[in-house]
Amino acid sequence: MVPADKLVLPFLALPRGTKRALALLVDASLCVLTVWFAYCLRLDGWVVLQGVEWLPAIVSLVVAIPIFIVLGLYRAIFRYAGLSAFMTVVKAVAIYALAFMTIFTAISVPGVPRTVGILQPLLLLIAIGLSRMWTRYWLGNAYQRLLSRSALAKVLIYGAGASGRQLAGALANSSELNVVGYLDDDRHLHGSIMGGLPIYNPADLPGLVEASDIRDVLLALPNAARQRRNEILEDMRKARVTVRTMPDLTALAQGLISISDLRELDIEDLLGRNIIAPDQALLDRNIRDKVVLVTGAGGSIGSELCRQILKNRPASLLLVEQNEFGLYAIHGELEKSALTIGDSDIRIIPFLASVRDGQRLSHIMGAWKPHTVYHAAAYKHVPLVEYNPTEGIKNNVLGTVAAARAAQEAGVENFVLISTDKAVRPTNIMGASKRLAEMVLQAIDAEEPTDRPRTNFSMVRFGNVLGSSGSVVPLFRQQIRDGGPVTLTHSEITRYFMTIPEASQLVIQAGAMSTGGDVFVLDMGEPVKIADLARRMVELSGLTVRDEENPEGDIELHITGLRPGEKLYEELLIGDDPQPTPHPRIMRAREDFLFWPDLSKRLAALEKALDDNDIPSARTMLETLVSGYTPNVDVVDLVFRERETDTAA
Repeated sequence: MVPADKLVLPFLALPRGTKRALALLVDASLCVLTVWFAYCLRLDGWVVLQGVEWLPAIVSLVVAIPIFIVLGLYRAIFRYAGLSAFMTVVKAVAIYALAFMTIFTAISVPGVPRTVGILQPLLLLIAIGLSRMWTRYWLGNAYQRLLSRSALAKVLIYGAGASGRQLAGALANSSELNVVGYLDDDRHLHGSIMGGLPIYNPADLPGLVEASDIRDVLLALPNAARQRRNEILEDMRKARVTVRTMPDLTALAQGLISISDLRELDIEDLLGRNIIAPDQALLDRNIRDKVVLVTGAGGSIGSELCRQILKNRPASLLLVEQNEFGLYAIHGELEKSALTIGDSDIRIIPFLASVRDGQRLSHIMGAWKPHTVYHAAAYKHVPLVEYNPTEGIKNNVLGTVAAARAAQEAGVENFVLISTDKAVRPTNIMGASKRLAEMVLQAIDAEEPTDRPRTNFSMVRFGNVLGSSGSVVPLFRQQIRDGGPVTLTHSEITRYFMTIPEASQLVIQAGAMSTGGDVFVLDMGEPVKIADLARRMVELSGLTVRDEENPEGDIELHITGLRPGEKLYEELLIGDDPQPTPHPRIMRAREDFLFWPDLSKRLAALEKALDDNDIPSARTMLETLVSGYTPNVDVVDLVFRERETDTAA
């Protein structure tokens, strides 16, 4: 709010009768003031009225005020005064001037100069005209600003500390949001006024929403523990307000804030997961000043791995990606980031290549001699791989074989596979193919040593990452914006969740701890029920869930049924004896595997079945190779099913 507007509010709040009385008092004062000023002009000096000199002032009041009342000068709303109101003032003063000049100029009064009868009406016209113009400008503009702000979305800021005050100041002139107060946990502040804004008890939020039409709450608690933020969000869920978080404090302090910077809730806020600071020594071990290669660099996991690797200053970062646009996008982003952080000397090299092309990978690795390879290239979408199993298995399994062998030939020291919790007792081809990829690396790592330098193979297994392609959180957000429904495959489905940055940092740290053939499992925390996550997102968007208990709710949760190959629950371990590591979020699993001579023969038979598009045979081979693989649907390969349909017809 403009500071001057705070002075206007008391005037605008006065009853109309009081406002008219004030206007009349001002005009009466102007009558007396202009008589005095007319004397000063006539006598060429500042004078004090004495005796008969007061008579013109008395006559001015007696004549002017009744004329102004009769002609309606006090019926007009001053903040809307326009040309017609000004002409009424001219008319009223003209009538007054005729009477006043007749008395003091035409007839004359001893002791009163005749020129006073001429000067005073002119001065009064100027004074009253200016008073109306100034009142229109002052009250009218302020009123319009206040009216505009009253139409804006009313918001409260949670946190009356320095961050909250900064946020309120930054939004003071916002054309979209109107900050009407603070919420704060400190009971000593409740009922206080800070910067003209009241501070409320958070427990009063439901009543404030009802009484004042509050639409948003902006969190300004940058230093609050994750658990405390989660408790606050839980308390606000039923208040029917949209909860958003404040932007970066640095940008806020520099005045770079905009409404778009007020973000939707962080994924960590929705899940209530505490982030553990990474071990910088582990991050640096296989990256700093080294040549690092990432396959699948344009994907959601691969691209975040590249961002984290760049922060740890490799000598060169090699990007391998088969999707041209994905490679173009991540290459441009990383080059810009390198300039921003002052690391323009880091070479960022884009390579268009498929991981199934072993010869191409050998050429790349042979020329650039990477120290570390992060193998993130994979097809991960469960239903799509179920519909296209040939490509899924070839890419995920045979592509891993090609990449691993190319790394061995080039003398790569560390090779880290990005795996998934779906590899544990899989019910789908994607999960089975990823477990088989793990077995490939375990078998290759266990081979008899040769004369060439040994490559240290490891794999890191984790659950869903939020924000990746196909993640439910951005999907749910879009569905909520569209008015629903929010689609769930099953009311009881649960998943482990982790943010992409955290997962990428843990992958790097786990790979740095490997001694060869290790299967690392990331601590994903407690599994999250997807229906609860969806309900929380709806309620923290200021809406309600439409169900049997609340048929008038805003957003419906629609159950679509499990997709091909989808499980209700995911696991991270095949066995039950995970071993701890120096990092509290990383465990080491013990998983059985086949040695390479046996495994390679079975892979050759699997490849032959895939080349023939014999999907039933390929799936049977997967069942014998991968412990615990139990398909939960019939073969749904799109090509195979079409041929079966044609044959049946």
